[in-house]
Amino acid sequence: MGNKNIMAPKGECLPLVLAVVRWITQRTVSVRLSRRRWAVVLLFSSYSLCNAFQWIQYGSINNVFVRFYGVSAFAIDWLSMSYMLTYIPLLFPVRGLRLIALAGSALNALGAWVKLGSLKPHLFPITVLGQVICSLAQVFILGMPSRIASVWFSSREVSTACSIAVFGNQLGIAVGFLVPPVLVPNVDDVEKLAYHISIMFFMTAGVATALFILVVIVFKEKPPHPPSRAQALIQSRPTEEYSYMQSILRLLRNANFLLLMVTYGLNTGCFYALSTLLNRMVIRHYPGEEVNAGRIGLTIILSGMVGALISGIWLDRTKAYKQTTLVVYTMSLVGMITYTFTLSLGHLWVVFLTAGMLGFFMTGYLPLGFEFAAELTYPESEGTSSGLLNVSAQIFGIAFTIGQGQIIDCFGTKAGNLLLCSFLFLGTIMTAFIKADLRRQQANLDNEQTVSKSLLQSLLCPCY
Repeated sequence: MGNKNIMAPKGECLPLVLAVVRWITQRTVSVRLSRRRWAVVLLFSSYSLCNAFQWIQYGSINNVFVRFYGVSAFAIDWLSMSYMLTYIPLLFPVRGLRLIALAGSALNALGAWVKLGSLKPHLFPITVLGQVICSLAQVFILGMPSRIASVWFSSREVSTACSIAVFGNQLGIAVGFLVPPVLVPNVDDVEKLAYHISIMFFMTAGVATALFILVVIVFKEKPPHPPSRAQALIQSRPTEEYSYMQSILRLLRNANFLLLMVTYGLNTGCFYALSTLLNRMVIRHYPGEEVNAGRIGLTIILSGMVGALISGIWLDRTKAYKQTTLVVYTMSLVGMITYTFTLSLGHLWVVFLTAGMLGFFMTGYLPLGFEFAAELTYPESEGTSSGLLNVSAQIFGIAFTIGQGQIIDCFGTKAGNLLLCSFLFLGTIMTAFIKADLRRQQANLDNEQTVSKSLLQSLLCPCY
């Protein structure tokens, strides 16, 4: 009878046991979140924005720079493609977050200042030099979103954080479509044109320098405590166990990651080509509409940012990486087909509508690829997997930009856009064959279940 009186009823004991388990588990692996994490991701997003703006600032007013420097449209296209070309041979591991952030923001500011020396029509090589320096900065930026999200954020926040980190790059492209046509009007007087270009270059250099100073002050290598159990396991490994080349070889033997690398390259390469050539396509059908061409680009990016945010929140709640990626990829294809056949109808409002639909899915796909890769390749470094995705994107981006540009010149915009549609169709089929091998999620679950099982066994005995 005495034993029955001290036993807790089953319904009251189990919630108490589970609460104790959660409390002990959190302290066993020292998992805590740092309040600095939001400052870090927003600061990264800001200097990524500035770098992306400098990528597209020439392409968004392609015809204006063609006349100012007296070069071909293809030469101006190469100012954008220099970002893609530079990245491919210079991929290296994203290991020291603070060092990488300092290098990226410093080169971004340096390139912006160099461009101020190219304000005469005969100084095109100087603007090329400045753009190449900015493209070097991009090498230190593109692989960072998933790495920052993993090192600083919990497993419930990681997809949203990655989306915010990617936002900066996308918002920079949006600003690059919107601002240059406003700051640099298509005027005939070369001196006035140089003055307007100088305003844009000075503003960019000032913002880039301020962001570099903030990085020096604010950006830290990592939080005091790991934000997730998966990150705690990675940090517990001895440093000498990590080999960059061995990591790449392991990734290249991962069939699911290889499929994702190709499909990500196809989708993002189409986006790069579309962004670079948008001004040329719109002006061909709507002469004198440089400002609206920029606004169409802005519409693509802003709708894509909404799509990326929704996708990130959805992934954090459902962890349905394969299904979400396939749906978004399929809708990118549908959006591209719709945009292709409405561009030449003669109604700008229709182009705005279809471009927004295209951007919502195509641009919204970018953070999905990073996070899906991190899941498929755990415990490999997120910087390495992201870097390989970006190499694939740059290769396809150069090929698509050159190919579509030549097709547009010879056969028109519809034929050029159909080229992109065909490759998006191929990417959709390949995405369907990727298996949802979510290794990072499984590591979090296994760690939690292992600790919980042993604690439950010891704590449940007195209750029954």
